[in-house]
Amino acid sequence: MLANYRIRAPFFEFGPKAYLYGERLLDLVMAIDRCAIEYDVDVIVDPQPTDIRLLAQHVKRVHVYGQHCDFLPPGRGMGSILPEALKAAGAVGVMLNHAERKLTLDAIEKTIRRADEAGLATIVCTDTIAEMEAVARLAPNLIVAEPTELIGTGKTSSMDYVLESIARIKAINPAIMVLQGAGISNGRDVYNVIRAGAEATGSTSGILKAPDPAAMAREMISAVRRAWDERQAENVL
Repeated sequence: MLANYRIRAPFFEFGPKAYLYGERLLDLVMAIDRCAIEYDVDVIVDPQPTDIRLLAQHVKRVHVYGQHCDFLPPGRGMGSILPEALKAAGAVGVMLNHAERKLTLDAIEKTIRRADEAGLATIVCTDTIAEMEAVARLAPNLIVAEPTELIGTGKTSSMDYVLESIARIKAINPAIMVLQGAGISNGRDVYNVIRAGAEATGSTSGILKAPDPAAMAREMISAVRRAWDERQAENVL
């Protein structure tokens, strides 16, 4: 776990995958950055590696992450993604083990250690409760709890899954923050999962398939803030 990295709950993640890149991506991320400032919500964006520097030079509140990196050291490794190169391009973290880029547990552990050495925070995607418990023992900064079968379907995780995944991860390492993903399609989905106890959520298709992606991002980020503030108010009472 990168010791000096800080991201505040609640937070949001937007992963453009390979759908959007270049100037069109920059325009959307700049709109997201403005929303992040307005609603006081940290936002992770993980673009294509070629867009990291472009985004990092323009954002103020968005945390730019790589979509993946490898655990090799500087030297040989044609076609690999070097952690130090991500850092030099302006990334502050890296996503690992997404359903579209699965890794073995051994590779996850080695890559977390290399990311720590390079000064990159790590957010690791997990599917089952068993997988998230195994990953939690490796001490990434953040874990995504995301049933693979629900990704891109518009169907969200059950509240039982949300609550159990958070409890299991925190029991192993309370410092790890938990993002609940999969099937987040609109502000209502965001609101429900944050109210249920999540520290964060995120979306790709829900934003990119919307008639107005920037407006949908605003709807989602504002829902993060509203749900979190309501939860905090209840805890005070």
